[in-house]
Amino acid sequence: MEHFRLFVLPFWVGAGFLLVVLLYKYISWFIGLAPAERKMFWRSLPTRATWKSVCEIGSESLLHRKIWRTNPLLGYMHMSLAFGWFLLIAVGWIETIAYLGFRYVPLQGHVFFKYFATGLEHKPVFDFLMDLLLLFVLSGVALAWGKRVYSRAMGMRRTTKHLLGDRVALSALWFVFPVRLIAESTTCALYGGGGFLTGAVGAWMAEHVSTLALMNLESAAWWAYSACLGIFFVALPFSRYMHIFTEIPLIFLRHYELRSTEKEGSFDHFQVEACSRCGICIDPCQLQSVLGINDVQSVYFLRDRRYRMLRLATADNCLMCGRCAEKCPVDIDLNTLRLNSRDTMRNVPDEKRYDYFKGLDRSSGEGKVGYFAGCMTLLTPRTMSAMSAIFEAAGEEVWWADREGGVCCGRPLKLAGETDSARKMMKYNADLFRKHGITTLVTSCPICLKVFREDYDLPGIEILHHSEYILRLIRAGRLSLEHGAMRFTYHDPCELGRGSGIYEAPREVIGVIGELREVAENREHALCCGSSLGNIAISDDGQRQIGQSVADMFAATGAGSVVTACPLCKKAIARSGTLPVYDLAEIVAQALPGRQAS
Repeated sequence: MEHFRLFVLPFWVGAGFLLVVLLYKYISWFIGLAPAERKMFWRSLPTRATWKSVCEIGSESLLHRKIWRTNPLLGYMHMSLAFGWFLLIAVGWIETIAYLGFRYVPLQGHVFFKYFATGLEHKPVFDFLMDLLLLFVLSGVALAWGKRVYSRAMGMRRTTKHLLGDRVALSALWFVFPVRLIAESTTCALYGGGGFLTGAVGAWMAEHVSTLALMNLESAAWWAYSACLGIFFVALPFSRYMHIFTEIPLIFLRHYELRSTEKEGSFDHFQVEACSRCGICIDPCQLQSVLGINDVQSVYFLRDRRYRMLRLATADNCLMCGRCAEKCPVDIDLNTLRLNSRDTMRNVPDEKRYDYFKGLDRSSGEGKVGYFAGCMTLLTPRTMSAMSAIFEAAGEEVWWADREGGVCCGRPLKLAGETDSARKMMKYNADLFRKHGITTLVTSCPICLKVFREDYDLPGIEILHHSEYILRLIRAGRLSLEHGAMRFTYHDPCELGRGSGIYEAPREVIGVIGELREVAENREHALCCGSSLGNIAISDDGQRQIGQSVADMFAATGAGSVVTACPLCKKAIARSGTLPVYDLAEIVAQALPGRQAS
C-alpha cells in the first residue's frame, strides 16, 4: 500500500476503461479484415517492413516531421505534446528505477512518483530533466490554447470544429499538465526538492502560503491531476485523440501493403480513426478558400463517417483534387474513402442498364499503338486534330478507339459511387483493347489514364499519357519541333500530377518548344481548375469562381498563353480567364516544321 492513495482511483478507472475499449476496437477491426489481409499481416511481421514502421512511428507519431514541413510552429506544438509526454513517461520510469532499483512498482507509483517519493533521497539530475520535459509539454499546451483562440497566429486560416467528446477530451488534456505542475510544486513546497520549475514554484508557495493551506491544496491538486487523466482516458476513444492509438497500427498495416478499396472494409476503420483533426487539410481546400464552404473538408468527412452521421451531400462535395491528401500527416487515403462511401450510399447495380454494349465497336484504323480520346477530349476536338497531326508526323500507325464516339472509361461513374456500373464499362473497354491487339495505349485525358492504370486489367499493354508519349517520340528523334520565343505557363492537372505522378514530361515537351514560366503553386501543390468530375455537388457558378482564381494566377506570370494536359482543365481555365489556353498536343502540333502557330 506504500504506492496507493484514494486519489489514484480516477486514473485507474480511466486507464482500465481505455484499455478495454482499445482491445475491443483492435480485435473487432482485425477480425473484420479479409482472410488475405490477415495472412499478409502475419507474413509481413518478420520483415523489414516492421522496422520501417517503427522508424515512421518515431519520425511521424512522435516528432511529426510532416507537420513540421508544412507548418513549423504547428509541428512544434504537436511534437511537444506527443514526444514530450512520451519522454515524461520514459524518463519517469527511469527515475523510478534510479530511486527504487529494479523491483515491481505499481503503475500509479510511476505516474504519481513525485507524491510518493518525498521521503527518498533528492536526485537533482532527474528533478531537472523532469522539469525540463514538463516545461516542454506546457509550451505545447500554451500553443494549443492560442491556436483555439486565434488560429492565424499559428499560420492557419481555420481550425476544426469539435463534437462533445472532443471538447471533453481536449479540456481534460489542456489541464493535465498545468495541474501536474501545481501538484508537484505543492509537494515540493511541503517537503522540499524539485527542479528549476517545480522547486522554484514550490519555494514561492512555501514563502507565501500557510502550511495548512498547502496541505489542503496538495490533496486537491493530486486529485485534480488524477481526475484530468481519468476523464481524458474515458473520453479519448470517442474523440479526435483516438488517433494516438490508431495511427500506430495504421502505419504497420500500410507498410504491410494493406489498402482501402472501392468497397468499404475493416481496414477503413484504421484510416478513419487515425485522423487527428489537426486541420491541416482545411487551408489547401479551394472550396473553403475560394467559395467559403467550411463543413465538407476531409476532416469533417472523416469525422462524420466515423460517427455514422455522414450525409451524401458531404461525401459528394469534394473536388477530389488530392491537395488535402498531399498535406495529410498521416497519409490517409482520403479519395478512396470518399469513393467507397459514395459506393455504399449510391451504388445501385442494374444488370440491364448497359446491354447496348454488346457488339458495340466504333473504333477505326489499325496499329499497335491505340489512342483513347475519352469523353472530355471528344469535347475538345482541337486536341484530337493535334494528336492526329503528331501521329502522322511521327509515322505512327494508330488504332483509334473512339474517334467516331465510343464508351466512357468508367471513372466518372466510379467517382459518382456507381462502382458496379463502372466495372461493366471497364470490362467492355478492356475486351475491346485486347481484341484489336494493341501493345501501347495513349490517352490525352488524365482521368482516363488514372483509371486505365489503377482499375483495368491490361497485361501486356503499356499505358501512356500523351505527354509521356510525345516526349518519347522527341527523344527517339521521331518528332522534330521548332523552338520559338513563345512564353508559356503550365497547369498541372490534378489527376495527372498528384493522381498519377506525372510532372516532368509536359514540362520537358514545353521546354523544347518555348520558354516555361512557372506559377508559385505548381506540381504537387498545384491548384484544381474547379471543374472536377469528382465533385457532383458543386454548382456551375462555384466552378467558375474557382477557375477564375486559377486563371488570375496564370495571368500574373507574364506568359502569353496557358498550357495544360487535360481537356477538362483546358475548358475550365479558358472560360474563366483572358489568356489563350492550349492542350499540350496543340502547341506540339503548332511547332511541327511547316506549320504556322495559331
